[in-house]
Amino acid sequence: MIEKPPYSITTDILFRVEQIGEAIGRAEAAGVWQNLRLRRINRIRTICGSLGIEGNILSEAQVSAILDGKPVAAPLKDIQEVRNAIKAYDQYQQWNPDSEADLLHAPRVLMLGLLDAPGQYRRTGIGVMGGGEVHHIGPPARRVPLLMANLLAWLGSTDEHPLIASSVFHYEFEFIHPFEDGNGRMGRLWQTLILTHWKPLFAHIPVESLVHARQSDYYEAIRQSSAGGESTPFIAFMLEIIHAALQLQEIFR
Repeated sequence: MIEKPPYSITTDILFRVEQIGEAIGRAEAAGVWQNLRLRRINRIRTICGSLGIEGNILSEAQVSAILDGKPVAAPLKDIQEVRNAIKAYDQYQQWNPDSEADLLHAPRVLMLGLLDAPGQYRRTGIGVMGGGEVHHIGPPARRVPLLMANLLAWLGSTDEHPLIASSVFHYEFEFIHPFEDGNGRMGRLWQTLILTHWKPLFAHIPVESLVHARQSDYYEAIRQSSAGGESTPFIAFMLEIIHAALQLQEIFR
């Protein structure tokens, strides 16, 4: 039996879903995603945002240079992280959101050269860090395979709205923290994957960039959800971020 993750649908969440739906309609009608220059800019912002949360120091100009195959003077680890992220965001639309095989393949791309054995569930305890503080202690390693199997099964069977389901998955993934490292960037990538399978325009929405800009609020939403035993605060936060990201695209076009 599949266990449903704990969360509640509030009036605020329903209002955000409606707002986002209207913003998506405007974006699709305008056809702004055919602008190749904007798509490139947003891909760079996405990579900078998600890796910046993890401490990567490369600027948008440096990521752009790496994307063009140009040399960059920066720490080798940070360069490798960017190269990996470029490959992952080039490939991710081919992956199935509820496939464990794809979920295990993704870290082999994202964490290549950064971990000894990327794409394997962790075998030790782990904590979620943010702002120099421990926000959450992950479940025992022995429970990770079963927890991930249940989460993926729920994702594949739920009729919940994709905006909500993707946010629930994102939080639950961070709660489980299934891998030795790279869980933050994986959780954000997987939410983007879920949303892109629903609406392809999300391949070009730099949601991660806005999460980076509100990094402390991101960790606070995780903390509140962990303290309350359900992902409701995190869902509300992510919907706010997604709506803001869509609104910014309306301004930039």
